[in-house]
Amino acid sequence: MSGHSKWSSIKHKKGVADARRGKLFSKLSRAIIVAARESGADPAANLALQNAIEKARSYSMPKDNIERAIARGTGADTAAESFEQVVYEGYGPNGVAILVEALTDNRNRTAADVRAAFAKHDGNLGGSGAVAWLFERRGVILVDADRFDEDDVTLAAAEGGAEDVELDGSSFSVTSAPESLSAVRQALEDAGIEVDSSELTMVPRTTVELDDESAAKKTLRLIDALEESDDVQEVYSNFDIPETVMEAVAS
Repeated sequence: MSGHSKWSSIKHKKGVADARRGKLFSKLSRAIIVAARESGADPAANLALQNAIEKARSYSMPKDNIERAIARGTGADTAAESFEQVVYEGYGPNGVAILVEALTDNRNRTAADVRAAFAKHDGNLGGSGAVAWLFERRGVILVDADRFDEDDVTLAAAEGGAEDVELDGSSFSVTSAPESLSAVRQALEDAGIEVDSSELTMVPRTTVELDDESAAKKTLRLIDALEESDDVQEVYSNFDIPETVMEAVAS
């Protein structure tokens, strides 16, 4: 899935730019607040919080911001109480499956935003269970394959409990069980290996190849439109865009 790795790298760079404007930090904080509210402030005993913190670290979110978000989630913050998790499922152009995770304080607003994005970009919003079965939750870490040796990455990842290391385009994709994500990242960093991105994600079981630039552009425009919503935390898809096409449409 070279298209996926390339897109993940591009999204991460875009995310860093968004973070500078504060938009991404707001989404990351919301995820931490909700995780802490639901299962407590100890990351060791709260996998959702551990992974929310892991993602925040991946985007260089300041430690003070993370700690404030945890405090809001475990304190008497009325705003924290109003957020709820919602999942939307649908199809994009060429039958690509799309899974949208949101944290919202207004279901009607969020549903309207998501529905409008699908409609505008040749997609169809489906019902619960329409595409979720096509994905499985995994921890995924990306490492620059041009900078680090595969044997070194594989050894360090194995010591952290990773399940697999695969050369995926210009990156090594390190896959782990969700509960092992933090330990794998730590093992890589302890070995002097810099992590490009680290997150809990939904990995597609099967993919739809988009080798046509027009189809690829339509799909990525839909994903961008969905991610523009302040309520949308994550957008997952099962497209597989060849790296050469991805470079052309994402430039």
